[in-house]
Amino acid sequence: MVFVPSYMSLFEKGELEKRVRFLTDILKECRLCPRECRINRLSGEVGYCKAPPELMISSAFPHFGEEPPLVGYDGSGTIFLTHCSLRCLFCQNYDISHEGRGEPVTPSDMARTMKRLQELGCHNINFVTPTHYTPQIIASLPEAIEMGLHLPIVYNCSGYESLEVIQLLDGIVDIYMPDAKYMDEKCARRYSNAPDYPEALKKILKEMHRQVGDLKMNSAGIAERGLLIRHLVMPGEAASSEAVLKFIAEEISVHSYVNIMDQYRPEYRAFDHPEISRRITHQEYLEAVQLAKRYRLYRGF
Repeated sequence: MVFVPSYMSLFEKGELEKRVRFLTDILKECRLCPRECRINRLSGEVGYCKAPPELMISSAFPHFGEEPPLVGYDGSGTIFLTHCSLRCLFCQNYDISHEGRGEPVTPSDMARTMKRLQELGCHNINFVTPTHYTPQIIASLPEAIEMGLHLPIVYNCSGYESLEVIQLLDGIVDIYMPDAKYMDEKCARRYSNAPDYPEALKKILKEMHRQVGDLKMNSAGIAERGLLIRHLVMPGEAASSEAVLKFIAEEISVHSYVNIMDQYRPEYRAFDHPEISRRITHQEYLEAVQLAKRYRLYRGF
């Protein structure tokens, strides 16, 4: 069966343009993330994320370092967006997410970028840290569709999302790829200044799974639709791995694809906090994997 991305149906019905209008209205009193700065992004006001009104891209290329179901044979069409609404103090891409290193682009530029990645053979369009640019990204989609875009969209985010916004993406995004960073509000406050992260994450994971279900792949093993969750193992109990994995297994699905990531390294301001100023040990990673197995998770690690 030939894959048809979800957004095609909304585009043909004229519903996609309506979603663009709804999302753009949110920018007038920005509440694109749970911080709800309530500033007018369209007039150039800057909130916690530091993002300007126009899209800013750091880079766009076929990425071969993502999860195997996204990379396949020809790579994931990854578009790195600047700035971030979470701004973790251990961020490994702080030059992009905190310092905003990138170039402004128009919606037409973005549409052409998506089409170029498709022409290079990429299996999907993978937006990295899209939360604070969601309206502008979706506004570029109709033009990209008219150019012939037909790849699934990957919403690759921190997990710190607005439920209202994710609901407006229903039928647009085929693959959600959120981080599941913490289930401890003290750690979320200490390392990301977001004590409400655990509660926001729980609601978001449930809504994303309701929309797209467990990750599904085609006969070649390429992801086409579903939820793919990332969990970064951190030193000690910083990432509350057991609570994260238990929640996924018991309240999302034991069939969830969970990438238990071992690449934590202290970056940016992590050295200000001795408890996370080191790499994880091999034993810490193995313990996280064993926890996943204990809760009957079996995909992605």
